[in-house]
Amino acid sequence: MAHSLTVRNLAPEIVRALKERAASNGRSVQAEHRDILEAALRRPKRRSFAEVLASMPNVGRDSDFDRRE
Repeated sequence: MAHSLTVRNLAPEIVRALKERAASNGRSVQAEHRDILEAALRRPKRRSFAEVLASMPNVGRDSDFDRRE
């Protein structure tokens, strides 16, 4: 199911940069735009700080992490 997307009011330097990037990658501006959108929106979901902490292995003893004066 294909859809169209129109982006208005872009700064001229953004349009120029998109055209230059597309040309350097050997594809159309539309193809470059699709690639940018897909890369930005299909990234793996970022994990929360709590999820990162919970995924850490249980190593060492609690005393290993005691503060030293």
